[in-house]
Amino acid sequence: MPFSAVSMAEDLCMFHKGATIIMKPPKKSSSVFLRMIVIGFAMACGIYICIICLKQANTYINPPLVDMQLVQRPCQKLNVQEFEIPHLHYPKPETFSRAECACNPVRYFAILSMQRSGSGWFETLLNSHINVSSNGEIFSVKGRRANASMIMTTLDRVYNLDWFTSASKNQCSAAIGFKWMLNQGLMEHHESIVKYFNQRGVSAIFLFRRNLLRRMISVLANSYDRYASQLNGTHKSHVHSLEEANALARYKPTFNLSSLLTDLKEVELTVMKALEYFNSTRHIVLYYEDIVKDRSKLFEVEDFLKLPHMHLTSRQVKIHKGTLAKLISNWEDVNKTLIGTVYERFLHSDY
Repeated sequence: MPFSAVSMAEDLCMFHKGATIIMKPPKKSSSVFLRMIVIGFAMACGIYICIICLKQANTYINPPLVDMQLVQRPCQKLNVQEFEIPHLHYPKPETFSRAECACNPVRYFAILSMQRSGSGWFETLLNSHINVSSNGEIFSVKGRRANASMIMTTLDRVYNLDWFTSASKNQCSAAIGFKWMLNQGLMEHHESIVKYFNQRGVSAIFLFRRNLLRRMISVLANSYDRYASQLNGTHKSHVHSLEEANALARYKPTFNLSSLLTDLKEVELTVMKALEYFNSTRHIVLYYEDIVKDRSKLFEVEDFLKLPHMHLTSRQVKIHKGTLAKLISNWEDVNKTLIGTVYERFLHSDY
């Protein structure tokens, strides 16, 4: 073989060997690349696991505020018999917070009475109890008793503690109520009211006078003073001093003899109807004369409302005292009209 051919063959051989050597580095580079991919994947997995663990740790340490607000511990009813539960309430007023008293149970009541039957005096006695809020004669305003719907709306506000008067002791009151006269929509809408009382657990406190003749004296005298305004030009239905009481007692009403028996019978029937209408409610019946004679009767009221016994007081002073002969201008004629009738007993009873 000529030299040039040999030399050429050697060059080709050298190129092949060189090519073989040059091809090895790419194999080594591919291995490193694969290792980098594995390491990167492992790091990504590690980071992902760490993030998940941190989220779980934060959830345990700092729970969302919403979850805390949704969990509310219910008020515990301790030492309460099952039949009393419907009469225990935990109002949530819209106008204020009961704060630490939120779990103090409240009982609902209404004083059902007639004008000049001692209900004003009786209500002041109740309000002298630290745990009672009786809000006065709220249905004396006609708009509040225009229909059954308005009556229920007013009752809801009162019993939700969103009704404010000078007697309100809302936060920690144990008994909430008001005074309701029979002629203020009570008899007209009695079916709806009885249903409301039974559904909401409202207790009725009936207060009447035994001696309807004495009640009539008070009604006529109060009606006269409404226009006469005997106390320095001011009309007062209730007084707080003996001087004021004596001034009002100077007026002696004159009775209409032709309607006297009818008037007494009408009042008597109204009382009987009221007791019949509200017989299915939880109620107690009281008489003004009984409380005047025996103040321990007030303990019965406190027991009825499940209140602790307290000495109850009132600043009101009785106006018409003494025998009927001193209080009625045409007493002799009234006496003759009632003698021999079922109402003769009113001529002699006193306290």
